[in-house]
Amino acid sequence: MPTSSVLEFVAAHKMPRLSASDHVAQTLKKAIVDGLLPAGELLRQDEIAAHFHVSKIPVREALKHLEAKGLVTFLRNRGAVVASLSAAEIDEYMEIRAMLEARAARLAAGRISDRTLAEARHHLEAFSLASEAGRWGELNWLFHSTLYSAAGRPILLGEIRSLYNKVERYVRALLSVTTEMPKTQQEHAEILEAFVRRDPDAAAELTRAHVLDAGASLVTYLNDHRSKGGNK
Repeated sequence: MPTSSVLEFVAAHKMPRLSASDHVAQTLKKAIVDGLLPAGELLRQDEIAAHFHVSKIPVREALKHLEAKGLVTFLRNRGAVVASLSAAEIDEYMEIRAMLEARAARLAAGRISDRTLAEARHHLEAFSLASEAGRWGELNWLFHSTLYSAAGRPILLGEIRSLYNKVERYVRALLSVTTEMPKTQQEHAEILEAFVRRDPDAAAELTRAHVLDAGASLVTYLNDHRSKGGNK
């Protein structure tokens, strides 16, 4: 699908009022994470600027913002393209995520409120009922981040979110084409119960194992997919 058509499709979904560069960045990010703009896709600045009726300055700002998030790469003599992560890079990102999320879980489990637990349970139930990969990604983040919010560590949560952004499109692809969903739901339920018990050790260990297991499944899927000629 041409980049302009993809952007039309994504921009059709209502967004809050933003600066020009933020609006371009959010639209491109959604298209990348949803898999509408595949790895290696050339992001032509003049085409994007014309589509959004802006100059190339906010477009370049948006692309640099997405580069910082690991979603866009600037190549010499070619320009900006949708970034592609190697299996080794994804494995390392997931390893770092496991450490940070286990820390957030340990800090949060002992102090989480009943209200926050109810909110997390709501997200978990919605996750089990959702049928679209995009909705899975959103609800997965809402479930985990709601639990971690009790840690009172906004910088830590921000770093975890940044790592989510880098691998989210791959996780969505994994969940949409494999049988990982039942296992993911079971692990989520076990994590939630550890929080209900206010057990920091169990919450941390279950969270760490959950993220590492997801990383291993993701690397296996990606290597198999790419060996068959897939481009992600």
